Amino acid sequence: MGRTTNRLTANEVKAAKGKQMLPVGGGLYLRVSSEGAKSWMFRFRWQGKRPDMGLGPYPAVSLAQARERAELARAALASMPPMDPREALKGDDGRPVPTFLEFAEEWMAANLKEFSNAEHRRQWRSTIEAYARPLHEKRIDAIRTEDVLSCMTPVWDKKRVTAQRVLGRIERLLDAAKAKGFRDGENPARWRGHLKTLLGSQRKPKKHHPAMPYDEVPAFMARLSEQGNTASHLMAFLVLTGVRLSEGRLATWGEIDMEAQLWTVPAERMGKTKQEHRVPLSDAAMALLEPLHASKTGDYVFPGQGGRGHLSETPVRKAFSLAGGDGFTIHGFRSSFRDWAGEETVFPRDIADMALAHLVGNAVERAYRRGDALEKRRSLMQAWDDFCTGKASA
Repeated sequence: MGRTTNRLTANEVKAAKGKQMLPVGGGLYLRVSSEGAKSWMFRFRWQGKRPDMGLGPYPAVSLAQARERAELARAALASMPPMDPREALKGDDGRPVPTFLEFAEEWMAANLKEFSNAEHRRQWRSTIEAYARPLHEKRIDAIRTEDVLSCMTPVWDKKRVTAQRVLGRIERLLDAAKAKGFRDGENPARWRGHLKTLLGSQRKPKKHHPAMPYDEVPAFMARLSEQGNTASHLMAFLVLTGVRLSEGRLATWGEIDMEAQLWTVPAERMGKTKQEHRVPLSDAAMALLEPLHASKTGDYVFPGQGGRGHLSETPVRKAFSLAGGDGFTIHGFRSSFRDWAGEETVFPRDIADMALAHLVGNAVERAYRRGDALEKRRSLMQAWDDFCTGKASA
């Protein structure tokens, strides 16, 4: 005679292998994944549906504890009026399933320390806190597609790169929750075959100067470095400094203080503002200038063919194209920088605007502003350098 299902023993639970659902009795099951992870599930009928409720991972939750929790769930269903056991167990001191934020905090505490880059660790935490807020108080086993959409829809087209990263982080957390036995079924944050059909492709903002997405800039810079000529050096210099092509192309050695790592662009070359612009030079920018300075034969930093005059636009645009710039514009890198500063750093907006030589504030405010925040801009441009050259890669 076969034994009844609720006689499953602790030793049998420990020895269970292979992907399967072992019935314990009364709606309680032991779920065993193909990787060997085990968790407790409670299956019940509620409002015409048959949902599953996670009761925690094994061995953190023992067989005896799982039976106790299943009994609490059955009692909720049998009460008058009947209660959804997922709600009945919510808030109980021994509740088996954490909220999304509780699980995220636990996961980040255990895993973010493995990320070598401090800025990446900060971004992980800050984006979950800011953009996954609608999920914070939900039990992690109760998160559905509509909950993920409530996070993504407001920012999907407005903050393209950030939205993609937040979605990936939510998906990773929900996968981790499933591995620990807190969830079952498909991940509601998965992209292929799911959110891709609901969110669709992100609409690129219409701009006069199509900008390369900033997360593509490091690869572009790496391809530029392989060319190793004056035109590619100027192109990289434009990206690192955020200046316009005409300003960089006409730069002279008399404008650059190599010791102070500072370039002063005269007012007559500053277009609309007609104001002198001091540009702090980052480590990578200086690395481009030093060999050019050592071999200079004339006044221009980026000389033309044969060392005569200044470089024309044609070879610069060729270097830009060879490095993968087709479909974008050189001027668009100023927008790439601005997007990166706004989405990936905590630098104030006006510091980023000043780095691009934009007029900040109204005429009265500008009249009272004494300085140009050079040192703050220097820190910002070095952070941009680190990002562009892969030193701060996630």
